[in-house]
Amino acid sequence: MKLPVLFFLLASKTCFAQDEILVAAASDLKFALDSVVQVFEQANKGKIKVTYGSSGKLTEQISNGGPFHIFFSADIAYPEQLKAKGFASSDVHAYATGRLVIWSKKLDTKKGMEVLKDPSIKKIAIANPAHAPYGKRAMESIEHYKLSEIKTKLVLGENISQTAQFVSTGAADIGLIALSLALSPNMQRENGNYYLVPQQSHQPLIQGAVITRNGKGNKLASDFFMFVKSDTAVGILKHFGFTKP
Repeated sequence: MKLPVLFFLLASKTCFAQDEILVAAASDLKFALDSVVQVFEQANKGKIKVTYGSSGKLTEQISNGGPFHIFFSADIAYPEQLKAKGFASSDVHAYATGRLVIWSKKLDTKKGMEVLKDPSIKKIAIANPAHAPYGKRAMESIEHYKLSEIKTKLVLGENISQTAQFVSTGAADIGLIALSLALSPNMQRENGNYYLVPQQSHQPLIQGAVITRNGKGNKLASDFFMFVKSDTAVGILKHFGFTKP
């Protein structure tokens, strides 16, 4: 009698694995991807669990055996690296282009990059450029506009969500964050204002996704990956400020 029971348990575990996938995603996608997941789950069986973080740190986790089935990066270079090293089982899909903005509820950002020189500013929040794409692009813009004098005021968020939290809570006077977060309900309730950083001041934020090696052969992973390419998902991303690459 033990054998059938064991078989049933193994079969149940296999079904569960197919009915739930783990997704690693860049923090700029928090509200947009949550909406995409909600729409997908309404029409499909299965559960999508998303972990948000900085693209660089998530890449490191996947390279070290992290259990994720799909990876959404704020910089397409990271999934391309995973693909090159054999940690991905699909082609890399460029799903969106992100935008960098200056956001504050204390200062008028209509002045553009010049507002960062305001002498009243004590702290300027950016994501950590060591592993967060938006932080890298923020530093590129700061260099482009020759604003080296503001570097002593920089405070680094672990990822772009934490960076947005710094400015929304007043822990920083102003910050360079993702447009997708500036457009989120949470940030809009803070009555802040934002300025779109000119794209010519930094490398493009082309974002890429890939099914990981762990997601190979997983139908739910494949179905969700395909859904992200649909007009419905693209429309949701557009609502949060993302454009097609």
